[in-house]
Amino acid sequence: MGLSHAPIAAFRQGAIGALKLPAWIVGASLMGVGPLARDVGFPFLGAILSTVLVWAGPAQVVFFATLGAGASVPAIALAVTLTAIRLTPMTASLMPHLRAGGASRATLLAASHFVAVTTWVESMRRLPALPPEIRLPYFFGFGAACMAVATCFTAVGYALAGEVPASIGAGLLFMTPTFFTLSLLRGASIRADWLAIGAGFALTALFGIWLGPAAALFLAGLLGGTAAFMVERAQSEEQ
Repeated sequence: MGLSHAPIAAFRQGAIGALKLPAWIVGASLMGVGPLARDVGFPFLGAILSTVLVWAGPAQVVFFATLGAGASVPAIALAVTLTAIRLTPMTASLMPHLRAGGASRATLLAASHFVAVTTWVESMRRLPALPPEIRLPYFFGFGAACMAVATCFTAVGYALAGEVPASIGAGLLFMTPTFFTLSLLRGASIRADWLAIGAGFALTALFGIWLGPAAALFLAGLLGGTAAFMVERAQSEEQ
């Protein structure tokens, strides 16, 4: 990739990589968070801080929806926490790539805050090709650029609340899972990748009929990913 080994240069290249497209996808998807915050009477700076501190569109939607419904603080905290659990496997799978450069635990904890759907899928595709010593600054640059753009879009959405039709806001929120799916397809390189993606689509549709979307997504990811891993492992052992 022609990256300099200097941390500052790697940080800059990470930011540039994000600004080429991924940061704008994340930003556009979080534009719909601003109107939600304004609808429930949340202040402008609070809406911006929700993007910086929560850094997860679905969790922010849950936060403002439960806040608007008058839920208690413990109930809101629990609901937001449950939506964030989905990021735990992503963080765990990403940390070995970042730890390879000898980063401290405190630095890795700071890096984990930038883990989101888009930053994870792009980092898993980009980081393995980089020298270990520049992966962390590259990731920080990538994540910081995504967060900066998303924060600006949240502010714009807050200012335009009432001007943007609800259907457009919903469409913007849907951009992140769409980009995530396309990135997975682009990054699929072995049979297990395609098996996991195919099983995920099939099982989500199957379980969704009986269990609803939330449980369907969880089970499809767990069972589909596990099945793909076991099939690939068995075939590798046979060879």
